[in-house]
Amino acid sequence: MNPGFEMNIHEYQAKQLLAQYGVTVPPGDVCSTPEQARAVAEKLFAAGNGLVVVKSQIHAGGRGKGTFKSGFQGGVKLCKSVEDVYEKAKAMLGQVLVTKQTGPDGRLVQKLLVAAAEEIKKEFYLAVLLDRATSRPLIMASTEGGMDIEEVAEKHPEKIIKEQIDPAVGIMPYQARKIASALGLKGDAFNSGVKLLMGVYKTWWECDASMVEINPLCIVVGADGKESLCAVDAKIGLDDNALYRHKNIQEMRDLGEEAPLEIEASKFALNYIKLDGSIACLVNGAGLAMATMDIIQHYGGSPANFLDVGGGASKEQVTAAFKIILQDPNVKGILVNIFGGIMDCNVIATGIVAAVKETGLKLPLVVRLEGNNVVAGKKTLAESGLTLITGDTMADAAQKVVKAVAA
Repeated sequence: MNPGFEMNIHEYQAKQLLAQYGVTVPPGDVCSTPEQARAVAEKLFAAGNGLVVVKSQIHAGGRGKGTFKSGFQGGVKLCKSVEDVYEKAKAMLGQVLVTKQTGPDGRLVQKLLVAAAEEIKKEFYLAVLLDRATSRPLIMASTEGGMDIEEVAEKHPEKIIKEQIDPAVGIMPYQARKIASALGLKGDAFNSGVKLLMGVYKTWWECDASMVEINPLCIVVGADGKESLCAVDAKIGLDDNALYRHKNIQEMRDLGEEAPLEIEASKFALNYIKLDGSIACLVNGAGLAMATMDIIQHYGGSPANFLDVGGGASKEQVTAAFKIILQDPNVKGILVNIFGGIMDCNVIATGIVAAVKETGLKLPLVVRLEGNNVVAGKKTLAESGLTLITGDTMADAAQKVVKAVAA
């Protein structure tokens, strides 16, 4: 896979991973029926919890403020009784939740997290990610919990605490104490915070995560009156280059949360993201793919997808890529933009010819080949008897495909 692609997991799964590394998470369980939700709620109320939260499990933020297509408001609900949990679960399961992050199609809610809603005294923000500028792990924390970190960075940059970690030695206890102190933690909460910070960093490192985000991280008051830190919400993105090392995490993949065409593409090691335009792009390399999308837009077209076939695509991958592109009904034209570095232009040309014949392509196709073995590639295309348009430069190819689609 190419760098920069990550697999997301659900909140309940992120909390399971964090708990394995000693991070405190609210007690609770995942449910897929209202009856299961009732059973979990009975246990939680019996254990002395006054409030129980029911949270829709989808790969998108803004769940609490979301609206179900059924008209039911909110994908996160606080409940005071077992019956209330049962009713809320009934209203959410099997329904489509639309949030500001899902787009108008929304996501089908098939699982709920039913957990204790502990008494929260204060909320913080905490994340571990890779600082690309220094190639080092970075811990970011802020006293402005529960808020969008982008907003905090924009309005109150001074409220974001940053601590770089040396990857060779990992997080040192003094660094965890420094962050806990900067967050203003005292007494029991301080000690609990140091332990939690070490655990969150360890989760990020051991799981090969690209990001671990806990928002909000909260000071909660236990039944014994003691204060401790607890990960009330959690989001983990995983680097899919490293997934082969983590069988347990691979099994957490929820295909119901991914677009069918994107799943199909991943079987052929293609990086495909569907967009809503009409000009499909087939490109090698993520940077060139971005530039191709930009230039289509620049000449008045709209890209139908991001599709990176990688550096050394085979004839089979090119054919698979064409088939995936053609399953999108909005596609009115295709632009192939290949720069052969490692890639042999003739392999791509052969793949294009095979794919066009196999799929019976009727749409306008513009091809721009450049680089390694390009003469042979252009010859293969010219002798194929296919009606395709060749572009000499990227700009030329983009203008030609926009024009062909408009016609």
